[in-house]
Amino acid sequence: MSYTMYVPTKVLFGTDMLNEFHKQNMTGKKALIVISKGKSIVKNGTLSRIEQELEKADVEYVLYDNVEANPSKATVMSGSDFAKRNNCDFIVAAGGGSVIDVSKAIALMAVNSGDYWDYITSGSGKGKAVENKPLPIIAITTTAGTGSETDSACVITNESTNEKTGFGNPSLFPVLAIVDPKLMITVPPAYTAYQGFDALFHSVECYISKKANCMSTMYALTAIENIAKYLPAAVNNGKDITAREKVAFGNTLSGAVMTISGCTSEHSLEHAMSAYHRNLPHGAGLIMISKAYYEYFIEAKVCDERFVKWQGQWALKMRINPVIL
Repeated sequence: MSYTMYVPTKVLFGTDMLNEFHKQNMTGKKALIVISKGKSIVKNGTLSRIEQELEKADVEYVLYDNVEANPSKATVMSGSDFAKRNNCDFIVAAGGGSVIDVSKAIALMAVNSGDYWDYITSGSGKGKAVENKPLPIIAITTTAGTGSETDSACVITNESTNEKTGFGNPSLFPVLAIVDPKLMITVPPAYTAYQGFDALFHSVECYISKKANCMSTMYALTAIENIAKYLPAAVNNGKDITAREKVAFGNTLSGAVMTISGCTSEHSLEHAMSAYHRNLPHGAGLIMISKAYYEYFIEAKVCDERFVKWQGQWALKMRINPVIL
């Protein structure tokens, strides 16, 4: 029954919530807007809407548009230098998990010295303590996959050592998250599936983890139920706003559940894969290893009662065309 819960992010959830952005506390006067180098957010008009919301709030902004999938340490350092040169005092992360993760790392390095990898506590990292509080982060998510908008961690790749690992700090919780399913309708079917499975596995891992507790179980099972039931519809018809909203809800819960419980080794195993294969979508890698991974736990019979309940939630509901995956 014991658990510790600290999820201080204010969440605006639902269709058209982006329209409420300008009414919120901006935590600064000049924003660094961070987006991916793919520029889909530019083409579909979301960036323009965000800029208009900032202008309504009398906030200046500059744009950093160089984030790649499985983002690198070099991108973090480039972004933090850009934030310093432009005197940005908070960050608006507009995109998926890669963008939000890079934004957290930029927020850290914009006000702390040295190299980002100095602060990593595993592998070749030096485990340096964080001296200065990172810049405030506002996360506007345009995908439903990582849950990074409601947790305090980020995952970055060191391209020189082929290490992909997480870094967490309570000061990296976004102060505000906007989860507007309308911003997700242009995500292609395959990536909708990859991202949805990422969110699913977050909750499944936290559900079978030794760190699971009554609160995390409630979050995890609700997330699993929503993703399992509505992900197929979101994949088959990206404009199905009900499906998009339900999957986004499951993803938001999956982000929070990671702060109450903890993922198992499945995510670490995939991180090792995509550290070497930078073009491998994280969700696709998780799907690749999931059958063997969960069969191991089932055969070991370490949490049979949990798997029985989990299967009752989702096994008969998944109807995604395997060709898409």
